[in-house]
Amino acid sequence: MKKILVLSGSPRKGNSDALCDAFCKGAKEAGHDVEKIRVSEKKVHYCTGCYVCKKTGGKCAYQDDMGEILQKLIAADVIVLASPVYFYSVCAQLKTVLDRTVARWTEITDKEFYFLVTAAEDEEGTTDTTLNCLRGFMDCCENSVEKGIVDGVGLYDLGEVQSKGEKYLKQAYNLGKNA
Repeated sequence: MKKILVLSGSPRKGNSDALCDAFCKGAKEAGHDVEKIRVSEKKVHYCTGCYVCKKTGGKCAYQDDMGEILQKLIAADVIVLASPVYFYSVCAQLKTVLDRTVARWTEITDKEFYFLVTAAEDEEGTTDTTLNCLRGFMDCCENSVEKGIVDGVGLYDLGEVQSKGEKYLKQAYNLGKNA
């Protein structure tokens, strides 16, 4: 049994959030311990680069929900990062969480990563920059590996993944089932 943490970055319960739910369903059916956090529902201040955390052994100057999220990132075996594509990059809510890991990022090691992204456009390369951003974070986490992605393109309207993106929901479910 693996401890799986799913961070849903979407500010709304939309297409990428639905992919998170499908992944969670598969992972739970496989017997894993799964927790999904909708980061938009948490209070997470952006990093100001003050580096108080370096002087205090990883304690951030901001006392918000990030301390709890960070501890869960450290404890997880598997980390799932999900984001809609905003101007060819990751959404601000998830990026804020990733930036705030600076306080203890060296403790996020030996992880399996999955990336779930959705985009309105369906042209080749639409999600490349977003995936590179997520991979950049993963690359900072020592001994971590990418295990799979769902590249949900051509999904603009809220909930469109249920009507025309069924293949993406199946992909997310199967990734969770085989995590």
